[in-house]
Amino acid sequence: MSFQQAPQSRVFVELVPWADRGRENNVVSGGESLPGLRRPLSSAQTQTATREVHVSGTADVSASPDRAQVAVLVSSTKEAAAEAKKSVCRRLDYITQSLRQQGLQAENVTVTKDFRRVENAYHMEAEVCITFTEFGKMQNICNFLIEKLDSSVVISQPQFYHTPGSVENLRRKACLVAVENAWRKAQEVCNLVGQTLGKPLLIKEEETKEWEGQIDDLQSSRLSSSLTVQQKIKSATIHAASKVFITFEVKGKEKKRKNL
Repeated sequence: MSFQQAPQSRVFVELVPWADRGRENNVVSGGESLPGLRRPLSSAQTQTATREVHVSGTADVSASPDRAQVAVLVSSTKEAAAEAKKSVCRRLDYITQSLRQQGLQAENVTVTKDFRRVENAYHMEAEVCITFTEFGKMQNICNFLIEKLDSSVVISQPQFYHTPGSVENLRRKACLVAVENAWRKAQEVCNLVGQTLGKPLLIKEEETKEWEGQIDDLQSSRLSSSLTVQQKIKSATIHAASKVFITFEVKGKEKKRKNL
């Protein structure tokens, strides 16, 4: 039995190292092209190619108000102008002296006076605006004045607020915490796959958001006079959120050199 000789085979695709990245197609027999086949990277290109890890990080921070303001209103109506002034000034002196004894600085106390004629009498009114940085001291002083003075002295509900510097610090803190969270995430990913985290190549803050109080407090805030001090503080608390996107360089694990 004789076997027919097989025809000579022809090479239709030439496989070469992926050195020429500009060529998108490989040449086949007859001058035709075969799309979809790319040449592999050379060893030099593989070493110079940058490996990256892309992560996002978020943070939500909050800050309670750092200031509170209370207004103390003293008034008197008398037929004689001197009597009206004397009545108000006597209680006004007692209030300012009590504030000094409690350690309040003069720059945190503002006094305004108003004197006018009302029909056949004279009316004098004085308002003491007090700014507190310690809320416990504020409550003690207000309770003390209510106990020592009569009903002609009216003490307002405390109004809590933030200084501009504290709000800016909160925004900055939210961004920094988000960056730290993203860095920790990238660090854990590299450790998991046996790589070393390199320097950041790109840091971008993608989203920021701020709001005051809690969503559950919106309805109760309409009746602020009925809120307790702690509820007022919670309602005035500012929240800030930040979302960042970071690209890190990825390095291979460094081999430890053995001491000879």
